[in-house]
Amino acid sequence: MSLDHDKDAPPSRVLHCLGLSLLVIALDQLSKYMVVQEFVYAQSQEIVSFFNLVRVHNTGAAFSFLASDGGWQRWFFTLLGVAASLLMYRLIYTNKNQALFCWSLALIAGGALGNVMDRLVYGYVVDFLDFHWSTWHFPAFNLADSAITVGATLLILDELMKSRDLGYPPDEKKDVQP
Repeated sequence: MSLDHDKDAPPSRVLHCLGLSLLVIALDQLSKYMVVQEFVYAQSQEIVSFFNLVRVHNTGAAFSFLASDGGWQRWFFTLLGVAASLLMYRLIYTNKNQALFCWSLALIAGGALGNVMDRLVYGYVVDFLDFHWSTWHFPAFNLADSAITVGATLLILDELMKSRDLGYPPDEKKDVQP
């Protein structure tokens, strides 16, 4: 029996990361279901002076990129989301000793799959979180998008921490073998 607990912990980290992704998907889908049940398209409800709940549909990617194209993007972004998530789960498994890296990927993959589910069910992504200032509105988004953003931020933080810990500038680090 090994006294090195780090060797025993990482396999459970993979399961914890999968659980985090499933939690992101569940909360995202539950929140979207509630919005779809309570709001008609483009209906808005002010919550506080700078935040509304609003039901909007996004057939494109982030910030409605490619939303006005002929419909091919639904399947392209669905396949891209599934492929990217599978790659991230593979990276989680192969890098299970890197906690922050794994948690970051779990959030991103869960968010991606939450939006994939919308594309499969509705043909578009349901967005409902609307932050604004006066007449300026940030593009509406959802919990899946939030998880992707938090995951990407943590991934950047993880990379910055690795660069600092290794003592290499970011451009010289690529020659270091893991």
